Amino acid sequence: MKKYITLSDGTTFTGISFGANNQCVAGELVFNTGMTGYQEAITDPSYTGQLITFTYPLIGTYGVNLMQSQATHACCQAIIVHQLENESSHHNYQLSLNKFLADQGIPGISNIDTRMLTKHIRQFGTLKAVITNQPIATQDFEHVYLALHAQIEVSNNTVAFAKNTNHKFHVVLLDFGSKQAIVTQLQAAGCNVTVLPGQTTDLQSIKDCQPDGILLSNGPGNPTEYEANFVLINQLEQLFPLAGICLGHQLIALANGATTYKLPFGHRGLNHPVTLTETNQTIMTSQNHGYAVDKNSLSDTDLSICAIEGNDRTIEGLKHNFLPVISVQYHPEANPGPLDGQNFFTQFTQLMTKGVKQHA
Repeated sequence: MKKYITLSDGTTFTGISFGANNQCVAGELVFNTGMTGYQEAITDPSYTGQLITFTYPLIGTYGVNLMQSQATHACCQAIIVHQLENESSHHNYQLSLNKFLADQGIPGISNIDTRMLTKHIRQFGTLKAVITNQPIATQDFEHVYLALHAQIEVSNNTVAFAKNTNHKFHVVLLDFGSKQAIVTQLQAAGCNVTVLPGQTTDLQSIKDCQPDGILLSNGPGNPTEYEANFVLINQLEQLFPLAGICLGHQLIALANGATTYKLPFGHRGLNHPVTLTETNQTIMTSQNHGYAVDKNSLSDTDLSICAIEGNDRTIEGLKHNFLPVISVQYHPEANPGPLDGQNFFTQFTQLMTKGVKQHA
């Protein structure tokens, strides 16, 4: 069965349908450069509303193991691949990628020249796109896009996480679209985790949890659309050690007076070099974001840069000059990706060790 990709600039691609064959979708067309980790990307809530193009030419080789999912269900709108592989002999194999997507209601399209498509995005920036079962005329694009895009729902993806009463710290995670691996890494660092919705704006409900620290999670969308959270973030950083990952990093910056901007085509992959400014150490990181903090907007804030992206020099980490606040733009929990950034969780627990006394 054929399926069609139509971009907002009129560019079209024709491929072969797999996954949820009958589904037609719309969203922001992005690309991911990871050679592995397709399942983690598909179930990463930060990809809500997006069509993922995988640049690695062969996807599906090791199948799907449900224990590796980063959320309770697939979150992207669709995936685009050059070649789909449905046969696997991997020891963790549970089901094929094709079957997983069909079960999740997510369409896929293969036999696409993903190199050409990626180069198009790099040249013209992230574009709106639709995937349909029939070709559409250029003049009908906006109508089709709006009709399909209206069906996107950002659901609460929070999983009930078990607590370990032997852990030293208690962290409240404000969930804007958190990955499972963030909670797993917090627990590995000695933290009990209470997950609250990112829409939480009531300070008292968080104080009632008696946390030692607060973590703002990753999540989808433009960070400026979360303005309702800024007052709460300002209150929290005065009371508790505060950390942010990806979207959480951007929200901390905005709440403290900085600004953000949209990148031409974002950072989405597992091989992004980041230099830690205090040690001049370069680490390899997993990333998934389309916005960045404007370094020129930091001069009138109490925030300092502590990490820089090696390719385009964008900001990858911040710290507060006077309060126990840290944030990173990359994904320190990886899953998938290199583990170089996991020291972030150690730094957070160190802040809580000091912060419990400072903010008791």
